[in-house]
Amino acid sequence: MKTASLSELKTELTSLKPQEVMALCMRLAKYKKENKELLTYLLFEANDEQSYVDGIKVEIDQGFEEMKRNNLYFVKKSLRKTLRIANKYIKYSGSKQTEVEILLYFCTKLKKSGISITTSIILNNLYQRQIQRIKKALSTLHEDMQYDYKEDLESLT
Repeated sequence: MKTASLSELKTELTSLKPQEVMALCMRLAKYKKENKELLTYLLFEANDEQSYVDGIKVEIDQGFEEMKRNNLYFVKKSLRKTLRIANKYIKYSGSKQTEVEILLYFCTKLKKSGISITTSIILNNLYQRQIQRIKKALSTLHEDMQYDYKEDLESLT
C-alpha cells in the first residue's frame, strides 16, 4: 500500500463532510495514544500556550523528583525519560518559543539538581545537545524574544 502525500490527504479531507472528518479523527485517535494526545492539545490546550508550558514544567519537576540519584545509570535513564516526554510535548506544540522555554527549563533544572554533569561524558553530551537545540530554536525567534532568552541561556553556559 502506497502512503498518500500531505497535499493529497488535504484535498481529500476538504472534499469530505464534517461528520465524515469527525469520524476519521475519532478512528485515528482510537488506535494510538500519541494521536489522542495531539488531538487533546489541538482541541483544548492550543489556545492557551502558557498554561500548556506550565503543565509541561510540572511534569519535568515530577521527573526530577522521582529520579533515583544513587546510581549514575538510573540518573541517565531518568533524564532521558524526562527529556523524551518534554520533546513529545514540544513536538505537539510546534512553536519555537515553547521549545526554547521548555528546554531552558529542563537545562536549568538539570544544572540546579546537583547532578555532576561534568564527570559523566554521556550527561555532558546530553546537556550540550540541549544547549545547541536551544540556540538553533532561538535563532528563529524575534529579536526581542531572543534577547530575553539569551540572558537565561548565558547563565547556563
